[in-house]
Amino acid sequence: MLLSVSIGSTLVVGAVGYVSGTDSLRNAAFSELTNVRESRTLASATLFKNVTNTLVLESKGATAIGAAKDFTAGFDQLANTTPTTAQTAAVKDYYDKTFVPTYEQHTGETTTADLFLPKNPAETYLQSQYTAPFDSFDAAAAVDDAGDGSAWSAANAAYNPYFRDAATRFGYEDILILDTHGNVVYSVYKGVDLGTNIETGPYAGSGLASAYSDALNANAVDYVGLSDFERYQPSYNVPTAWGVSPLGSGDNVVGVLAVQFPITSINDTMTAGGNWEQDGLGSTGETYLVGPDHLMRSVSRELLQHPEDYAEEAISAGTPPATAQRIVDVKGTVLLQPVNTDSVDAALKGETGTVIEKNYLGHEVLTAYTPVPINGINWVVISSIDTSEAFAPVADFARNLVLTIAGILVLVSLLSLVLAQVFARPVRGLVGAVRRVAGGELGVEVPQGSRDEFGDLASAFNDMSRTLQIKQDLLDEQRNENEKLLRTVMPDAVAARYRDGEDNIAQVHNDVAVVFADIVGLDEFSGTLSPDAELRHLNELLRGFDEAAERTGIEKVRTLREGYLASCGLVVPRVDNVRRVLEFTLEMQKVLARFNATNGAELSLRAGVDAGTVTSGLVGRANIAYDMWGEAVSLANRVQGVGGRPGVFVTDRVREVMADAMAFTESGSIETRAGTETVWELVQG
Repeated sequence: MLLSVSIGSTLVVGAVGYVSGTDSLRNAAFSELTNVRESRTLASATLFKNVTNTLVLESKGATAIGAAKDFTAGFDQLANTTPTTAQTAAVKDYYDKTFVPTYEQHTGETTTADLFLPKNPAETYLQSQYTAPFDSFDAAAAVDDAGDGSAWSAANAAYNPYFRDAATRFGYEDILILDTHGNVVYSVYKGVDLGTNIETGPYAGSGLASAYSDALNANAVDYVGLSDFERYQPSYNVPTAWGVSPLGSGDNVVGVLAVQFPITSINDTMTAGGNWEQDGLGSTGETYLVGPDHLMRSVSRELLQHPEDYAEEAISAGTPPATAQRIVDVKGTVLLQPVNTDSVDAALKGETGTVIEKNYLGHEVLTAYTPVPINGINWVVISSIDTSEAFAPVADFARNLVLTIAGILVLVSLLSLVLAQVFARPVRGLVGAVRRVAGGELGVEVPQGSRDEFGDLASAFNDMSRTLQIKQDLLDEQRNENEKLLRTVMPDAVAARYRDGEDNIAQVHNDVAVVFADIVGLDEFSGTLSPDAELRHLNELLRGFDEAAERTGIEKVRTLREGYLASCGLVVPRVDNVRRVLEFTLEMQKVLARFNATNGAELSLRAGVDAGTVTSGLVGRANIAYDMWGEAVSLANRVQGVGGRPGVFVTDRVREVMADAMAFTESGSIETRAGTETVWELVQG
């Protein structure tokens, strides 16, 4: 009792402590990850809000508006000039030897310079002066005046230091000014998009072109449009996102200001500057952005910290091998790494929550997800941490709790062993008696002894032993009754197999005579009787048939209300089985005659007889019945109905066997598998 109570109470207290403790620790892990998600979401929203505010202020400022006017005027002047052969050749040489090789190196694709060459004089001129002479974008951005004396160079000398400083301070990849006709009239870093027309040029299908069109069609100078990341060819196909705003005041729009989002700033925001642990993400956690195409919009922590393991894990989780290798080569996951998880699906639907799932590297992680509140961009923030790390406090708590409970149980068990020796002595005698009963010995009794609880137990045991003896006697009696009942419904051999547990019992018998008899007129006779009287008369008839069967050596198979199926040679082989069956039918007619005389009835017998091979066995599961079937049974049933009148009807086989001893007359015919067979009626009297 001490052991049971102690173990039970200890386990209950331990279980309650485990559930409440682990729930608290798990909730704390979820709460901490949710806080990280919210902080990174706020930081990313703030980043884009700052970009938006900066664009609004700049696009309304006199400097940007003046720059747009001056650059547009200078560009228009250059559009009416004809580039020299040297300028054209310099630009062609730049694309062939610098841009295209660098593009192919960055993208792994093969291309040709003809796809990117300038299509208008102004573009050729500007790129020959500010793009082709330099090996890097930074070097091109540092030049304020090419010294060519053009109006465009004068505007660049006036405004380039301002925009270059803005790009450096805000971390923009580039700042562009576009006129109202789609021409890129200015670029800080003087890339291959300088001078091109984004509506008709090689970059017409870019995200910049779409954002530019939305800005011009906004009909509001304070409009700011943000585009999603997509690959931008002038930046060597690096993922690029844009912020655009119309330049002008009132209803006078003179161009569009476009800034290229800094990927590094977005990555720094989502990685907390690489300080994941200080941000509450431990050694395995990270926060990243995902777009509506289920591709990342910021860098993966695993790629930054363990690039040698990244590809193997990503491929194992389902990332195509070529994509994984490309990610490692370019050291970036933006627009490359797919994230096909339930959390991304839910966040893209506008939902916020937490879930445990497999991440894009196949790790089981605790994930907190939410949409990013940025107008025009359908991104989601995913914060995750490996469950092994997030729930480590849960495992430590559970381990300490189990060790404590185990120690308590050991102490209680030792104390219980000592006390058990004291309490167990009176029980040992009962144990021996119980074992004797378990071994099959009945009538065992033990001394009652003292009058305490153990004495009561001994008295109860003696009562139980006597009760078992009585019940065993009743069981033996019931078993004998069941044995008798089995023998009345099936042969002894079948009953023995049934008792042994056989489910499917069937046996084929050769040379068996079968009789299928119907009582004609029973319905008319019983129509005037009460149910009790009808049953009494029916039982009287069946007893008469059973007695006749026993006298003639016939084996009853089953009886119905108006029918009687019997055989000869089924259980006990007999050489005269056909004769016995015909004699049995005559006895049945005598039984009916006596019954008619006693009860004033007009019952008659219509019987069919055949001989041959039959099958017998047990049919059914819930209500088992012994039955017989086969061609002989079927023919016996069919021949009785040929004449349509009372009488004994037999097949050719039966007539051939008994032709010398009994007389038969032809009654009709039936169709069998072997063909047409004649049916004969037994001539009586």
